[in-house]
Amino acid sequence: MSLGYKVGCFMVFGAVLAGCGEERKIDDNESKRSAVAEQSKTVDWAQHGLTNSEQRYSPLTQIGAENINQLSLAWYYDLPEQRAQEATPLIIDGVLYSSSAWNHVHALNAATGEVLWEYDAKVDKTNAGRACCDAINRGLAYSDGRLYMGAIDGRLIALEADSGKELWVTQTFDRSKQYSITGAPRVANGKVFIGNGGAEYGVRGYISAFDAGTGELVWRFYTVPGGPGDPTGTEPVESQTATWDGGWWKLGGGGTVWDSMAFDAELNLLYFGVGNGSPWNPMLRSNGKGDNWFLSSIVAVDADTGEYRWHYQTTPGEGWDYTATQHLILAELELAGKPRKVIMQAPKNGFFYLLDRASGELLSAEPYVPVNWASHVDMATGRPQIADAAKYWLTDTPALITPSWMGGHNWHPMSYSQQTGLVYIPAHISAYPYLAEPDQKPSKLTVNMGVDTTIAAFPDEPEALKQVQDATYGMLLAWDPVAQKEVWRVQYPGVWNGGILSTAGGLVFQGTATGFLAAYNASTGEQLWQQPTQTGIVAPPVTFMVGGEQYITVSAGWGGVFPNMTGPLTRDSADGEPINRSRLLTYKLGGTSTLPAPTTQARTLPDTSHITTDPTEVAQGFATYDRYCVHCHGAGAVGGGVLPDLRYSAMPLSQQAFKSVVYDGVLSERGMISFASELSEQDIEQIRQYVIDRNQQARRVGETQRLSL
Repeated sequence: MSLGYKVGCFMVFGAVLAGCGEERKIDDNESKRSAVAEQSKTVDWAQHGLTNSEQRYSPLTQIGAENINQLSLAWYYDLPEQRAQEATPLIIDGVLYSSSAWNHVHALNAATGEVLWEYDAKVDKTNAGRACCDAINRGLAYSDGRLYMGAIDGRLIALEADSGKELWVTQTFDRSKQYSITGAPRVANGKVFIGNGGAEYGVRGYISAFDAGTGELVWRFYTVPGGPGDPTGTEPVESQTATWDGGWWKLGGGGTVWDSMAFDAELNLLYFGVGNGSPWNPMLRSNGKGDNWFLSSIVAVDADTGEYRWHYQTTPGEGWDYTATQHLILAELELAGKPRKVIMQAPKNGFFYLLDRASGELLSAEPYVPVNWASHVDMATGRPQIADAAKYWLTDTPALITPSWMGGHNWHPMSYSQQTGLVYIPAHISAYPYLAEPDQKPSKLTVNMGVDTTIAAFPDEPEALKQVQDATYGMLLAWDPVAQKEVWRVQYPGVWNGGILSTAGGLVFQGTATGFLAAYNASTGEQLWQQPTQTGIVAPPVTFMVGGEQYITVSAGWGGVFPNMTGPLTRDSADGEPINRSRLLTYKLGGTSTLPAPTTQARTLPDTSHITTDPTEVAQGFATYDRYCVHCHGAGAVGGGVLPDLRYSAMPLSQQAFKSVVYDGVLSERGMISFASELSEQDIEQIRQYVIDRNQQARRVGETQRLSL
């Protein structure tokens, strides 16, 4: 793609497939790539977090406070799938490599956006049914001329970086089980490390190391002990099993390693974060007993052998979806007058942790957002002091807990600036009412949490809904990890804002849910620059230099678990309503490209006034919808701007048409799987009546939507 050229198609192996308006062929990818690499003054972003330390801090200074007002769009590239875009691009020798939703890979000239090659993993879209958080991919790994990607269907794929040619493919999990992969692999010592997701779907978590040259399995570490006859890996099985109770393995146990990793080459340690338990409810999972190693833990293993070295459990016996899969950062800090090699994390549970990365010793832990599930972390034992009222599994009453399952910080990467000594956290303020559901039937088609989600229904009354919206917000938080205190914050009207980049130019960059990319003074938080992006950004920006010019690049595209699930909380984003326009956006000083003018159209609700619903059927339909449908189509059937808002669909107008989609699976090739194996035709009719009821409620208040064209 040339500068400012709007690509409305995509290419595979150099051939134009559709919709560009003109035919173009890329006949000599290798020579083009060589020419790009010959440009002088290149500074790469060759790893997920820039370096093994995952600090996301760049030493580049060409773009700074004195000239940030000259930063403007250099080029953009339209991505092939209008879904959430969460990838961190890699830039190597002047070539930008990135993945996008549904496991496409793109190789572009980093200075111009010209397409060099593209690859489509051709994922069967019924795999959407095994992923809690959309068909996203968080990026690639690179080593010795090879790119590595984990596909949502569990394939670990090695590609030749020069051409996009497949070198090898390895299946990393049993596809008969509800695993998925959305995270980026890491590479070290000739090995590729990858975990998986799917905790709530009843799986047993693990992380694997594969030979980078051949794809052969080298070692595997299971984060949850197995049952009789289940395989074991390099984990300390006996010690681990002693922390569980009952028949946890029948429900999988959870503990998936779905995102964060870091590598210390000097210690030869691989660190990884472990996810939540499955079900959430500890009483169902482990009879309410035990710490349940290694749920919600930071684990260190020998990178070559996978042998256990240490772990720190942020939330023993966790019951609130408090994953510790959030970004891990390695740094050297001065503590008590002495340098200390540390690992830092701000996991979901709301505490910021500082650990010695050689031993796992807890050095400090303080809340970075409001926390009520625990009073503090006891430094003598390293354990949180959990409030009795937070243990909802021991009562029959709801417990309003903060942070919510969304966490004080979710997957969006934070950054540590070597210049300011601050950690910049994309933080959230939220609460959630937890109520035990002791008799939940396990499902393979939806999440298994053991909590009654129906009590968290959003109110219909506009005033009450606004109170909930106002109490749920995001912020860019500058945190002093030594003093364990906030230095400054920038507050946003909504949550699910993007990951962070900091630079030696004294800047912090972040995209927002409301459709902007912004730059702030790293010391004070003063906003210095902002540009509209026409869509919410959830991914982290990166920076690099090609031909002596510094660039900023970000994957733009609204979506993910939060907007998909909590539509009512995203309704005021992006100037009225969130819209996905998936693109790679690249900026430089004096850039001359512009985005096309956005086109939207008002959309009105279908008229369902002629349809009479049964209140009993609607109530039952709500319960079933909240179990099976809310994760994609939103609470209260309110869409979050990516997947269809069912209140605006004509499909529920016809009982047969609705059944053909939900029961017969006529849209399976688009990711809308059949639920016939677990839901009856009566269940589906009750869901239809609930959706019609939500349509009629929206019509009563005169709601309309914008549709991106």
